[in-house]
Amino acid sequence: MASVQLQRQGSSPKQQDSPRSPEAELGMKVEDMWDVLEPQLSPSEKLNACFESIPVEAFPPAPSSQVIEIKSDTSLADAVQILADHKILGAPVVDVDAPEDASWIDRYIGIVEFAGIVVWILHQSEPPSPRSPNSGSAFAAAVNGMSKAAALGDLGPESASITAGNFFEALTTSEFYKNTKVGDISGSFRWAPFLALQKSNSFLTMLLLLSKYKMKSVPVVDLGDRKIDNIITQSSVIHMLAECVGLQWFESWGTKELLEIGLPVMSPNHIIKVYENEPVLQAFKLMRRHRIGGIPVIEKGGSKAVGNISLRDIQFLLTTPEIYCEYRSITAKNFLSAVKNYMEKNHKDSPALTGMVTCKRDSTIKELILLLDAKQIHRIYVVDDDGNLEGVITLRDIISRLVHEPRGYFGDFFDGVLPMPANSRV
Repeated sequence: MASVQLQRQGSSPKQQDSPRSPEAELGMKVEDMWDVLEPQLSPSEKLNACFESIPVEAFPPAPSSQVIEIKSDTSLADAVQILADHKILGAPVVDVDAPEDASWIDRYIGIVEFAGIVVWILHQSEPPSPRSPNSGSAFAAAVNGMSKAAALGDLGPESASITAGNFFEALTTSEFYKNTKVGDISGSFRWAPFLALQKSNSFLTMLLLLSKYKMKSVPVVDLGDRKIDNIITQSSVIHMLAECVGLQWFESWGTKELLEIGLPVMSPNHIIKVYENEPVLQAFKLMRRHRIGGIPVIEKGGSKAVGNISLRDIQFLLTTPEIYCEYRSITAKNFLSAVKNYMEKNHKDSPALTGMVTCKRDSTIKELILLLDAKQIHRIYVVDDDGNLEGVITLRDIISRLVHEPRGYFGDFFDGVLPMPANSRV
């Protein structure tokens, strides 16, 4: 898979007289505060003070197509299709059994994601109950294969036969898969406690949750309506930053080179990766185990990255299993090829078609932000002059370098947050 090398960007993508976006208007609020803050404050302290002064309700609303709720009695098959159709990784689950006057914390039971559904699949160790009239041998066969996969701590090339081309086709056509409800797997889709912000919470709180506390998205609750009013993602924060290029506060931070602010964080020998001849399930098992959103695919016997597999790619296993029917096994390499061919054949746009997006250690934060936003991707790989992998930089890494957590900042903020369920496996 071809690489896309980060190119030097101009100082501002917008003309001075062009209408400003809501995100840029937000950036101007930060600029106004930046100019009047005490000069003795460090740039980091200034940014913290600015973001602490802005309520999260000021963040532009997400497109209505992305603020989707899934009812707890929705089938897994339908939930997967809803996520895929709206091009989102996850959605809050509404408990259909909650009373009409329930508080928001009793109304929602968590956020279901593609990853959570696959985690549930991987942990099925028994065939469906014989009392279920719709359970079929197709799912039982798939479950038996899945159980073997789950039992193996790691799936090497020798395990590739477990995931033959018809593996997920048998699974997703089974009545058991179609009839299992999202609420039935609530113990499996919790990657973290379910937590939402109120509109009065600050930007700083939101940025810390998306970075230090590793939340990929943060729901914002309207206490009056007792429902989720907005969903702020890591990607939407990066888009906001991209719209602030040219503003003084942004330039003072964004023009720094990666090494100046301690990126990439992880050394090359600690990068979580999968080799191209390993089963693609190994990639998703590693993502689940290490709670990361994507990993590079490395050439067999080498150190060069040839592709990237992310959580969003799980949808291709569950919504289009027919594209693998010709493969004897769904290795990481075959997975990338099948998805690329499918997207090109159907004239669909996807980050999977972009290839590896790379940068060098002397790149600036601003350059990375503009490219991440333009390509709508979640990570960039750092390579040396020979293309060898030196590091990975994620959206979370960038946001974590924008703000810092003051001592004792959260206090009792997490008290009363819906805890991880007792039967959670993640």
